[in-house]
Amino acid sequence: MTAPNGENSTESSSLATLAPLQAVLFDVDGTLCDSDPLHYYAFREMLLEIGYNCGVPVDEEWFIKTIAGKHNDDIASALFPDDQERGLKFCDEKEAMFRRLVKEQLKPIDGVYKVKKWIEDRGLKRAAVTNAPRLNAELIIEILGLKDFFDVVIIGSECERAKPSPDPYLKALELLKVSKEHTFIFEDSASGIKAGVAAGMPVVGLATRNPPHILMEAKPAFLIKDYEDSKLWAALEEIDSKSV
Repeated sequence: MTAPNGENSTESSSLATLAPLQAVLFDVDGTLCDSDPLHYYAFREMLLEIGYNCGVPVDEEWFIKTIAGKHNDDIASALFPDDQERGLKFCDEKEAMFRRLVKEQLKPIDGVYKVKKWIEDRGLKRAAVTNAPRLNAELIIEILGLKDFFDVVIIGSECERAKPSPDPYLKALELLKVSKEHTFIFEDSASGIKAGVAAGMPVVGLATRNPPHILMEAKPAFLIKDYEDSKLWAALEEIDSKSV
């Protein structure tokens, strides 16, 4: 049954089949924190400096289509198709700028600490799974006070293939020693949702910045606005009821 906005109207039951739940996996950028505006700002300013796009600032629509959720190898190829080395150097410099911005401006997604407590209270395993460079991921996790929360941090570039390949999520299952039949994922990008779905797990999509219709094309279980969303808590309550 499909709701008027295109979302599945049986959200809770799509997660209830996971009971008893063993683990919850999280993307980092845009999922734990609202970092996409900082990435966008860094890309826009640095591309402006080098005269990219004939000196016209890139817009958010371009950022979502070209950059959001993607690995730096792919971003480098998109920006500088004839010079991968230059592209990778540019991405490294952009990440350094992003880390400077993060220290001053990072904000958690609403309700993330409420979900954290729910997970801790049930003794579930958890992993952060991201295409971000390890320096970025660990800095964000530390700033958010989640360093001791995650059992493991999986980095896309340290796997055979990054998202949208399922490899990073499959590696998380392996390291946590949990089953995909008893694990779900939080993601905010189409690339990440595709990775989770390809790994055989339901994905709860966060429509923090990326357009809902683009996220829905990647086939999440359902979408939420943030971790305070009543749809999420109805699903978690049903998991609890099925776990008794």
